[in-house]
Amino acid sequence: MNQRYLSLDIFRGITIAGMIMVNNSGNNNYTYAPLRHAHWHGFTPTDLVFPSFMFIVGVAMRFSLKPFNYQLTPDLRNKILKRTGLLFLVSYIIFNIPWVNFDISHLRILNVLQRIALAFCVVSFIVLTVERKYLPYLAGGILLLYWAIMWFMGDRGVEYELLSNAERKLDLLILGPNHLYHGEGTAFDPEGILSTLPAFVNTLLGYLTGIYIQEANENILPRIRKMALWGIGLVILALIWDTVFPINKKLWTSSFVLITVGLDLIILSILVWVIDLKGNTKWTKFFHVFGMNSIFAYGISEVFAIVFGLIPIKEGDESMAFSDWLYWHLFHPIFGNANGALAYAVSFVLLCWFFSWILYRKKIFLKV
Repeated sequence: MNQRYLSLDIFRGITIAGMIMVNNSGNNNYTYAPLRHAHWHGFTPTDLVFPSFMFIVGVAMRFSLKPFNYQLTPDLRNKILKRTGLLFLVSYIIFNIPWVNFDISHLRILNVLQRIALAFCVVSFIVLTVERKYLPYLAGGILLLYWAIMWFMGDRGVEYELLSNAERKLDLLILGPNHLYHGEGTAFDPEGILSTLPAFVNTLLGYLTGIYIQEANENILPRIRKMALWGIGLVILALIWDTVFPINKKLWTSSFVLITVGLDLIILSILVWVIDLKGNTKWTKFFHVFGMNSIFAYGISEVFAIVFGLIPIKEGDESMAFSDWLYWHLFHPIFGNANGALAYAVSFVLLCWFFSWILYRKKIFLKV
């Protein structure tokens, strides 16, 4: 990727740092509201993190496919399928630590890495086989189709509620309750089958953004202004759509896609202006480390989170997880409730950054 688009790596690095931070609060009971997902309908800064990564996957895809001249050759097809399969495998390995109690009958089929893998795979094949001029219409069509499915398949009057939405119904029918996430107190997977469809649009619109940036040549300033205006327009459209199809991260609604892509366009236009046009790069090193090894950084954060939760620490006749022990005995006494949770999250990000920096320093960049 051209050095003058360092902003793309920084965007990805900021996103990964955000994903690690919001997933690893020291105590969820005291986490600041902006660092929590919206309970159901609504939107918080935390809800922007994952779709932003999906978006930047699409932007980077435009540049990574250039050596193949955007032609679907057998070699490229195999590379796409191999990467998709490896991401699935890595996810299953990580999320089933410590493996000794592995039970395939309760294996969660879809998760964050699987959604990234599916978006990468499907959108790659789309952009390599569909003419560019049809891609915006395809993106819009997918969002309208998803709205229609959610409306007609959901229970009338409560189409977008937890227990009565089409997303949950389809997952229960195809995967069964034992293969779904249960974090909402019932079998419902926020990375389920149906909601993966609109998530493809985040990546597809990212790809179209990549085209727009790539073809700017030296005259990038007018384009980033238009990107920002497009972003504002999508946010406004999302807020209008929200009145009939609520913004909801867990359902990945069409209005959610629009508001996240809109905000991503605004953020990316600012980063391109600050980093690539103005050359203000002194602050970027921290995020560049994450951006160059994004999947590794996210993966190791999940490994640490799982292991910290599995290590028991004795407290008299009782025991607590190492993660809880760190919060209550290290961060809470110094910083208090909410600030302690924040300090834990920041420290967790720094821990993952350190291991990513080791690879970065050795110029090892892992590409799944």
